[in-house]
Amino acid sequence: MEKATKVKLAEELKTKFSKASVAIFADYKGLKASEADDFRRALRSQKCEVKVLKNNIGRLITKDGSLGADAQGVMDRLVGPTLVAFSYGDPAATAKVINQFAKDHEALKIKESLFGKTLLRSAEVTQLADLPSREVLLAQLLGVLNGPAKSFVSVLAAVPRGFVTVLSQIEKKKSESAPAVEAGTEAP
Repeated sequence: MEKATKVKLAEELKTKFSKASVAIFADYKGLKASEADDFRRALRSQKCEVKVLKNNIGRLITKDGSLGADAQGVMDRLVGPTLVAFSYGDPAATAKVINQFAKDHEALKIKESLFGKTLLRSAEVTQLADLPSREVLLAQLLGVLNGPAKSFVSVLAAVPRGFVTVLSQIEKKKSESAPAVEAGTEAP
């Protein structure tokens, strides 16, 4: 492959890494073509794109350091052609599909991956796969918010202070933007 072609491919993949919420790396040696097709099909339903990454292209992608030190470390440790699943949707849903496929097919082995610009070890990919779906987490949050005040207070005690500050700022902005009602006049 010519150097200009490699550089162009590296730029395209760099864009994919930047846009993806998670990029999960896997060794796919021994996977049959039909199994690989099934794998790609399953990931497509999760807003994923699958590419094969060669070592030298991976090093070209991280050469300038714009993807961060973790990405550079992952690329430096890659051995052999590696399958990369770029997730543009729910990272947990993508991890679930890949983790299940790895359980069902011994040939697919999850490697170190990237969650944005942060290193995600293979065990952490499995932990990500074990998380409930986004919809379930939202339903749980809604259930807590609709529950008795006692459970709401216990949740607030566990919420980081920064999040509470943001919520109070939103309320403050709302009260500042509301029209003031003068004494003796009716509100619309």
